[in-house]
Amino acid sequence: MAKSIEPLIKDLLVELGEDPQREGLLRTPKRVDAALRYLTQGYHQSLEELLNEAIFTEACEEMVVIRNIEFYSMCEHHMLPFYGRAHVAYLPQGKIIGLSKVPRLVDMFARRLQVQERLTNQIAQTLMRVLNPYGVAVVLEGKHLCMMMRGVEKQSSFVTSSAMLGEFKKDRATRMEFLNLIKSWE
Repeated sequence: MAKSIEPLIKDLLVELGEDPQREGLLRTPKRVDAALRYLTQGYHQSLEELLNEAIFTEACEEMVVIRNIEFYSMCEHHMLPFYGRAHVAYLPQGKIIGLSKVPRLVDMFARRLQVQERLTNQIAQTLMRVLNPYGVAVVLEGKHLCMMMRGVEKQSSFVTSSAMLGEFKKDRATRMEFLNLIKSWE
């Protein structure tokens, strides 16, 4: 079992000028410990267990797109949340993945201390590796509390990152089809 971070949270409360023995803060260290472990559970997830043999042989070569996958992560620079939606597509080359596995894959990588750029690439590269498709495309749109609550304090800004691999990178028409599909039905 992992070492408790409760004593660290108590020390942090004191450093911030709070009294960890105050009624409203008595259970805060335990709650923060549980919250941080939940928000970083992706470190302890196995790709093999997540996929659970849900890759199937199928003679499909048309684009598969999963849009508006909610994600929640924590910025590794400030340990503040960022959240948004992911759009993922792949061009099968004889193999498809169970549709629920794509959002689970997004969550596995999002539930770590992250930067959005790395998160985007981890999702794309993993799908490319496990499916060996003709191509993979991933676009993430995120709102970052480190930009909204502190620093520049810009509440309306979005960060968009993309990873285009294989045919999505090589073929402009394929890339444009994906980009048009993710902006429709908004």
